[in-house]
Amino acid sequence: QVQLVESGGGLVQAGGSLRLSCAASRSITSMSAMGWYRQAPGKERELVARITSNSSTNYADSVKGRFTISRDNAKNTVYLQMNSLKPEDTAVYYCNARPMNYWGQGTQVTVSS
Repeated sequence: QVQLVESGGGLVQAGGSLRLSCAASRSITSMSAMGWYRQAPGKERELVARITSNSSTNYADSVKGRFTISRDNAKNTVYLQMNSLKPEDTAVYYCNARPMNYWGQGTQVTVSS
């Protein structure tokens, strides 16, 4: 079992930045991939960004060029740097670990126009 704890969410104006953190209760080096997902009210949960064990990354088209995912294996932590935030980025952001498909509790990001 792995516990994932997200932090760093909050309220920010459009154009601003936030950095989300996902701290794992044990080593993430055995995870094939760590990802950030988001779910806006009335919408399905969607993949935002993913980073594999060899640090290969992929992003949703809507965040390419604005968001960056990274990992610090020594700290068992995955980050999501979010720049140039837009109101449509407003959602609860969740951390995910594969292949076991563990989820964190989520952190709210609200972008005001």
